[in-house]
Amino acid sequence: MSAPVRLERSAAIFARREVLRGEGLCGRLPAMVPESPLESTERGLVPKGEGWLVLNAREARRRPGQGRGAYCIFEGEPEFAQLGIHLVVLAPGEPMAMYHWEVDQEDFLVLAGEALLIVEGQERPLRQWDFVHCPAGTKHAIVGAGGASCLVLAVGARDRSTGPDWGAYSVDEAALRHGAGVERETTDPEEAYARFPQREPARYREGWLPG
Repeated sequence: MSAPVRLERSAAIFARREVLRGEGLCGRLPAMVPESPLESTERGLVPKGEGWLVLNAREARRRPGQGRGAYCIFEGEPEFAQLGIHLVVLAPGEPMAMYHWEVDQEDFLVLAGEALLIVEGQERPLRQWDFVHCPAGTKHAIVGAGGASCLVLAVGARDRSTGPDWGAYSVDEAALRHGAGVERETTDPEEAYARFPQREPARYREGWLPG
């Protein structure tokens, strides 16, 4: 490793330590993080309070929506502060979300089946183990494809995208052609999803997860 690279890396490490020190997390052990209890409900297990947890996806709640896939909900109250994370089951032709962009990063991993990615006006077929990275501002949507349901792991940062300036739903011909688009740009989710029935919490159904 060259001297300039070593100096640059050392400076980055020092800067990170200063941030941690400012947050009270450097130079001492943090307080023990408690385990979050899981409450049994008619729709599945729900974490209660902050803390670490282990929750099987088959025991977690679901939020299915007719024509727009079924979301697995690992969170309770409060929601996770830094990352939103979901398992999403999409039948062929079902969009995960309307074509949109956010001011935070989003990433997706196809765990099973096939899907179609619409990104910046392009169409890209996805198969098992394909990973999709969307930097902040990337316009995108994912639609189920193939002859059976697909399973997608979706992760999104929660930094700037949790308020009114989260991003927007954008007009795109490819997205409209695949039932994942809006006819006029909007930031209002109710307007973007007006044609879909409202999601209702539900228990896990056999067949939503492989194996």
